[in-house]
Amino acid sequence: MNRQSDRPPAVIVMSDLAALARQHRLITDIAERGLVPLVIVGPSTDLARLTGHIEDGAHPLSRIEAVRQLPDAAIDTVLAGVQDWITNFDVRGVICSGEVFVDACAVLAEALALPSPGTWAARVCRDKVMQRVVLRAHGPSWRAFAPHERDAVTSDVYPCVVKPAGRMFSSGVVRVSNDAELRAALTEYGPDEAILVEELVTGPEFSVEALVHRGELLWSGVTAKITNEDSSPFFTEIGHTSPAKLPLAQADALIAANAAVLKALRFDSGITHAEFRLRDGQPVLMEVAARLPGDAIMVLWHLATGRPLEPAMVDLALGVRPEYPAPTRRAVQRFVEHRPGRLTDVRYAGQTVSWIAEDGYWPTVTPSEAEEPARCVSVMVGLRRGAILGALNESNGRSASVVVDLPWDADPDHDVRAYVDQVELVIDAETDLPAPVDTR
Repeated sequence: MNRQSDRPPAVIVMSDLAALARQHRLITDIAERGLVPLVIVGPSTDLARLTGHIEDGAHPLSRIEAVRQLPDAAIDTVLAGVQDWITNFDVRGVICSGEVFVDACAVLAEALALPSPGTWAARVCRDKVMQRVVLRAHGPSWRAFAPHERDAVTSDVYPCVVKPAGRMFSSGVVRVSNDAELRAALTEYGPDEAILVEELVTGPEFSVEALVHRGELLWSGVTAKITNEDSSPFFTEIGHTSPAKLPLAQADALIAANAAVLKALRFDSGITHAEFRLRDGQPVLMEVAARLPGDAIMVLWHLATGRPLEPAMVDLALGVRPEYPAPTRRAVQRFVEHRPGRLTDVRYAGQTVSWIAEDGYWPTVTPSEAEEPARCVSVMVGLRRGAILGALNESNGRSASVVVDLPWDADPDHDVRAYVDQVELVIDAETDLPAPVDTR
């Protein structure tokens, strides 16, 4: 579409510092197209730290033209916060790279007649209870309890999974085995949180990443996941493999199930990240998000296919139909187990360790040729030096991870172990840490 305007062409990105650090290629790609990157962040972002990165000419986030911090991600807050931008700039696209802005991004895009997932799809993706109602044919059996029903929360079957409906990063998601454990779990939630009680779906877990243009599903990729559920009552993700190494029939089943979910959502344009379990070979939807995947999954697909996903996301936001290649390699991220204490250092012989929470920057990667041997691409730490390590009950508590690039026929689980074992965590014991919880 040809657009004539005297105003500078721009793209608005709604995110937070952690996601901007991970997807800094989004900002670079927008700027390299001659578009002005404008960024909205929420209250969780350390604005002084982000401003420091923007003022550092060597940092990729220095390409950001303007950043604005808002007190919340409510639609009216966001629309009020960008009213001068949509007057002073010719906004060509709106991109959400952080979960909390999914609703507001879709509303703003539709208000400006720009591509988006659609306000209905975005709303459902942001609300776990709505997902269970709208996508009830694809998910587990469940029951939701509003805040005023807290005393009535119960389960007809154990074990089951209890989760707060509005949180992210696996926060508050726990497996319980009886009424007593259920009542104890409820004490950890705020009085205004809605609660979901779901059947425990067993079987391997996967995510399906997808690119959708004007309702057309252009590309799908299946990522295998590992959580700590076998050694704890929690479901914190500790590993990803892209693409998953599984029989073609199972991969096809996951991709078909995801396509059915997107059709039910009437999803229009953008990237999606849906999580499934394979129970007896049949996909069961855990949840679906209308945003970029987290952790290093974008990096994994870059290594697996030889091409980054971020330019395709910019294309979709601009109404351009992107192309994305099939993978020729596999890539893996694995998190390192840790013991309780204070994290003072992370070491890996012959490899620079990236402290991404301190640098505000994820290391750039260069894909290998299809037949090249396995290699450790990066070692990353998501916490700052001095952070207290404890029980791994949510994603924010993980310490270090390795990203490994593998030939297509490699065994991801076996071949990555040697790289994980080379990571040395330097942890000082803390006498005032809470006693460890027996999760057996």
